[in-house]
Amino acid sequence: MKNKSEKLLIDGPAGKLEVEALWQHGDPADPDTKGVALICHPNPLYDGTMNNKVVTTLFNFARDEGMHAVRFNFRGAGKSTGEHDYAKGEIEDAMAVLQWISQKTPARELWLGGFSFGGYIIARVAEQIMVTPHIWGLEDMEIVKVVLMAPSVENNDASDVMLPTNKTIQIYGDADRVIKPSSMQDFANSKEIPTYVVEGAGHFFHGRLTEIKSLLEQHAV
Repeated sequence: MKNKSEKLLIDGPAGKLEVEALWQHGDPADPDTKGVALICHPNPLYDGTMNNKVVTTLFNFARDEGMHAVRFNFRGAGKSTGEHDYAKGEIEDAMAVLQWISQKTPARELWLGGFSFGGYIIARVAEQIMVTPHIWGLEDMEIVKVVLMAPSVENNDASDVMLPTNKTIQIYGDADRVIKPSSMQDFANSKEIPTYVVEGAGHFFHGRLTEIKSLLEQHAV
């Protein structure tokens, strides 16, 4: 059976959340699929949605690597209800989607990816899984990789975030004019996270998505 994607609205902490889930072999209960990816999108205040091209690249990578892949729209984006909550509520949105995932599939190897604002959120999600999984009923989830794509570490303070450093990587472009490359490198250095720099790439990696996919294939499995 072919992989099957479904779009639906699920219950979230501020109303409904629009979710797209790609199930390997069309079956969330597929016994051969151990991994599931959750991917977070850029800031909705700047037109960020789950259909962003970088998010789609992460989504397709997870699919091609044999994982179930899930992306969603934060509150106030797309068909998701509610209003933007400047990162606090969005972390809760992501955790609600993870809880939904845990009920839908027995896959427990968790691959986390986020771009820009979504990179900051996914870092906080990883922290929740590491530090307080019992609060969310996700004690049996195991993080296998965290991928931070040009994470928003200037507008959102990530200095205190706890990450599984041996499982985390960061990718950014050295021509990023939205988030200073030096800020992202300083963050990576402080957290001892391996970083891969795409020369000449801006924040949105225009024209460089093939290179991003190649970096993921080399370093994000």
